[in-house]
Amino acid sequence: MDAIRNFWTMHFSWLQLPTLSIRWTDILEIIILSFFIYHFLIWVRRTRTWVLLKGLLVLVFFVSLAYIFEMDTIKFLITRGMDVAMVAAVIVFQPELRRALEQLGEQKLLSNLMSFDGLKDIQERFSDKTVDELVKGTMAMARVKTGALIVIEKNTPLTEYERTGIQVDAIVSSQLLINIFEHNTPLHDGAVIVRGNRVTSATCYLPLSDNMELSKELGTRHRAGVGISEVTDSMTIIVSEETGKVSIAENGRLLRAVTEEELWQHLTVTQDKSVESQKFKLWKGKGKG
Repeated sequence: MDAIRNFWTMHFSWLQLPTLSIRWTDILEIIILSFFIYHFLIWVRRTRTWVLLKGLLVLVFFVSLAYIFEMDTIKFLITRGMDVAMVAAVIVFQPELRRALEQLGEQKLLSNLMSFDGLKDIQERFSDKTVDELVKGTMAMARVKTGALIVIEKNTPLTEYERTGIQVDAIVSSQLLINIFEHNTPLHDGAVIVRGNRVTSATCYLPLSDNMELSKELGTRHRAGVGISEVTDSMTIIVSEETGKVSIAENGRLLRAVTEEELWQHLTVTQDKSVESQKFKLWKGKGKG
């Protein structure tokens, strides 16, 4: 029996848990850390940082394999390139980091932190009426060759592109869209961003695609539509000012000369895409189940 006890003490003494002493400050510290970690994850989810972090997780996985299987050459390269990687990470995340610092100086920061329904807007989908209004407005502009660029948000937030335009925050309607893109009006130049059933911003600037496979006859409007679809999962409706034809940009691809029926089908697919909704609020009462 003594031999067994000695063997256990020698090899498994590290399994013995120390006596825990929990103070009220420890509980408060856990609450504070949980609060800020939660809102950090919300911030990550609301920006493109989420996409970039998923790529970093893949790299971390392969780096872990290199260390597990003792791949000396890869370990040497990782060690030498760590400083460069840290600088590169700051450069890659620069827009998101700048926006986070800007939010620290905003007076409404506390109210934003207290709201736990931050994912609601990201995961909403539009109604049948919005589909009809989008189709009606697009085809009306196509018939008179009014150029238009309508970006429909899906899961990836378009907040950083909204800030480049003018806030509208109005219910989607065909009359509103036609009015916005009418020639010589203050809001006609740029893109409109639609989230859920509302037009959030107009005259927004979008990143241009550098895809060399796109036709040379396409102008800035089409390249902007493809560009935003390359960096987000949005769906973009484009009306050509020269030909009046309707195009759809999605997942970095451009579908040209879309008919009214095809446009309606694409919008319906986007509308019916399954999403997991979170509608709880901490300080504002219980949301829908």
